[in-house]
Amino acid sequence: MEAKKETRQFRTEVQQLMNIIINSLYSHQEIFLRELVSNASDAIDKLRFKAQTETDILGADPDYKIKITLDKKKRTLEVADNGIGMTYDEVVENIGTIAKSGTASFLEAAAAAKQPELLTPEFIGQFGVGFYSAFIIASKVTLITRAAGSNKATKWVSAGDGSYTIEETKKDSRGTTVLLSLKKLEKDGQDFTDEWTIRSIIKKHSDFVAYPIVMDVERTEPVLDKDGKPEGDKTEKVIREETLNSMKAIWTTDKKEISADEYNEFYNHISHDWNPPLAHLHVKLEGATEYSALLYIPSRAPYDFFRQEQKHGIQLYSKRVFIMENCKELMPSYLAFVKGVVDAPDLNLNVSREILQQDALVKNIRKNLVKKILELLGGLDKDKYEQFFREFGPLLKSGISIDFDNRDKISALLRYQSTRSDGALISLAEYVNRMKPDQDGIYYITGENLTTLLNSPHLELLKEKDYEVLLMTDPMDEWVLRDLHEYEKKPFKSAEKGDLDLGKQVDDQKKDEYHALFDYIKKHLEAHVKEVKPSTHLRDSVACLSGDVNDMSAYLEKVLKATGQEIPPVKRVLELNMEHPLLAKIKTIYENDKDAPLLKDYSDLLFDMAVIAGGGKIDNPSRFSKMIGDLMASNLNAVPGND
Repeated sequence: MEAKKETRQFRTEVQQLMNIIINSLYSHQEIFLRELVSNASDAIDKLRFKAQTETDILGADPDYKIKITLDKKKRTLEVADNGIGMTYDEVVENIGTIAKSGTASFLEAAAAAKQPELLTPEFIGQFGVGFYSAFIIASKVTLITRAAGSNKATKWVSAGDGSYTIEETKKDSRGTTVLLSLKKLEKDGQDFTDEWTIRSIIKKHSDFVAYPIVMDVERTEPVLDKDGKPEGDKTEKVIREETLNSMKAIWTTDKKEISADEYNEFYNHISHDWNPPLAHLHVKLEGATEYSALLYIPSRAPYDFFRQEQKHGIQLYSKRVFIMENCKELMPSYLAFVKGVVDAPDLNLNVSREILQQDALVKNIRKNLVKKILELLGGLDKDKYEQFFREFGPLLKSGISIDFDNRDKISALLRYQSTRSDGALISLAEYVNRMKPDQDGIYYITGENLTTLLNSPHLELLKEKDYEVLLMTDPMDEWVLRDLHEYEKKPFKSAEKGDLDLGKQVDDQKKDEYHALFDYIKKHLEAHVKEVKPSTHLRDSVACLSGDVNDMSAYLEKVLKATGQEIPPVKRVLELNMEHPLLAKIKTIYENDKDAPLLKDYSDLLFDMAVIAGGGKIDNPSRFSKMIGDLMASNLNAVPGND
């Protein structure tokens, strides 16, 4: 029967991807080897995990390794592994299309970067598209693979010219071999068929790969006699397989023996993030609970961190044997950004996620690690912590709602801008320490836009009293406030909900004078407001919308609606400033003619002004614009000489 063979075109996006990578990484050519070795290591990880339940899958080849083969004459470089391998369909899915390659996300980010030629190796490494970096140095790439447990192999070939061929073939063993036909060596360029070039690249990028990366090397050695002694000056050339990487389980090594560069290199290896970490935690605990852990705080959030289901970055080992990745049981979701390795020698190698959830040892390890990570974060200097919080603050805040035991520690790590911080982030402790002597609460305001919040009319009286107000622009803050009612026995108080108890007394006589007008405005706006009353917030502005103490905030209502949730309309309280001259003039119109058409227009105008001041959108912008235009025209007509 004739073997299956076909020629296919790359998707347009994949071709775009290859062009960008080839052009942008011309000066970083060596990263192709990092990416191919990383792919090979991942393939062995998958097989190793599968072999825990399918013990026969390894057959007669139980020793994992990655082999690099160089051929100077043919100018080829080969990277082969004995990992999980791929089927015909998996090759099409993973290599030939964008379905699994991360290509679409890469192109989106590249477009945002504006200058693709300036993209870095760190940028490329985030997207799982490293296989295509082989085309930086290869004129043709041939991939031959056989899935573990299958007797069929697949061959994939492309010159990076927009198409590829794929066919069934034969391969003696499982795993994947990638053969690169190298481009012509340029003057002063790196020779990727040179043993020492390859050694240096592996040492730099892949030293901590958990499996031996081997290469056949030629050595000149003395000829030995039958007693094992050199026979004079006789020598011979021999080929020996040498391991290029240390495979050091760095987490089991004494921290005194590990350099800063080694810590960073190991982070690069396990995270596929080529930016240096912000901080690391290396602990080894012995006794009733025994484990080793090397955990890292990334310096940047991955490009898709808040877009997709969060993957936990913890790899679980037992006695240096890999058990599982993305181990959610060792770290709560609000610390999902933490990456690293935990090695618990007392765990069963065949442990399942269901068992882990109930395992007392795992629960104890988790409790200890959470405590230490929170302490690590609390010990960062101000600049480093601000960098961390701007990247991962929204996720950390979610811990307030889900980790009651550590709520106090998490609340101490919260940071906010304020009306007095000039763009800097401050802690709740800093806020409390500089509260005014007569201030009995922590004032805050929530909303989408920082500039809008800073200029909100709700803050006018608070600013007059020189009370600092926290500016909360993250939707997660709404849930923080729901569950964190106070800090250091100081209650949180909304600047936009309820009456501000700031000593401003409402003039009862004036309130009575405006009572009838307020009733009129309330009746006209009854579809939008539940009450019209004298303001306890305003000093300069004429109107604002507030809520009762237990009402949903306007920002939370907006956030929930944006997520598609059905939210019943929340009517606000229209607060009016009885000291404002505009209100006095409207009152005069009302007293002269309670049916004056202008009253309805001015009532609508007051409401729209309050909505805009709060950062909202009005229902009828054209009407609002016309009314403002009419008012301006009438005022200009009243100016002498403008008749």
